[in-house]
Amino acid sequence: MPIRKVGVVGCGLMGSGIAQVSAQAGFPTVVREVSPALLEKGMGAIKKFLQGGVDKGKLAAADMEKTLAHLTGTVRLEDLADCDLVIEAAVESLTLKKELFAELDKTCGPKTVLASNTSSLSITELATATQRPERFLGLHFFNPVPLMKLVEVVKTLATSAEAVSEASAWCRAIGKTVVTVGDSTGFVVNRLLVPYMLDAVRVYEQGLASRDDIDNAMKLGCGYPMGPLFLGDYVGLDTTYYIAQIMFDEFKEPRFAPPPLLKRMVLAGRHGRKTGRGFYDWSTNPPS
Repeated sequence: MPIRKVGVVGCGLMGSGIAQVSAQAGFPTVVREVSPALLEKGMGAIKKFLQGGVDKGKLAAADMEKTLAHLTGTVRLEDLADCDLVIEAAVESLTLKKELFAELDKTCGPKTVLASNTSSLSITELATATQRPERFLGLHFFNPVPLMKLVEVVKTLATSAEAVSEASAWCRAIGKTVVTVGDSTGFVVNRLLVPYMLDAVRVYEQGLASRDDIDNAMKLGCGYPMGPLFLGDYVGLDTTYYIAQIMFDEFKEPRFAPPPLLKRMVLAGRHGRKTGRGFYDWSTNPPS
């Protein structure tokens, strides 16, 4: 069954991006937030991003209007009942996500594909909150969603081939490249990326090299667009710490254990870009 209408639960950083690219590709898209204030903030972020494209000459004003015409905001889960695909992009709380999916399972039709954008939680465990494990999977987008081309389509042991095919076809229709992975904590990208970032913190913590030397070494020696410490600041040191904890709990391997310095920085509120200070000072442009 082709996906024609899409629902997104959560209109924060990730949810607003997913809703935007869906609507921009011509899919009627309903995005739900828990309050009118959060919904207005999320919809405002979408309009601001699109307007920025218009101002830079990268997007026609008419295309911006078409995108916004395909978007509907709501605070009611019931308004997602007739969607063919519903993607959850709420906060990384297993309890909250399972409660959401239990409600969506009751609200949506039996053919609706339910998906989570989680970057670290078990898709299989989330699926247990529903009566449709064969129509349940992960769709892991990357930030910023409108610019990043990858989506990890995560299948469990119970996910049907049809659900994977339908979700993958929709991802390609919105301009994304799909990699299909099994349900293992961290999937592919974070499974490889997080230990690399944690090792960079350890190298810095041990005094082997300075912050700038570590980042320049990986940029110029390996061709990475940004160094691991800068990347940690960019995505959020608290987010990196949280994901590392989940991965360590799952695998019990030392490479996934958060370094003491990372823990201290998170406890001190130095989360990187979002708080203005991490390994870099984000009050300056460029960060210093």
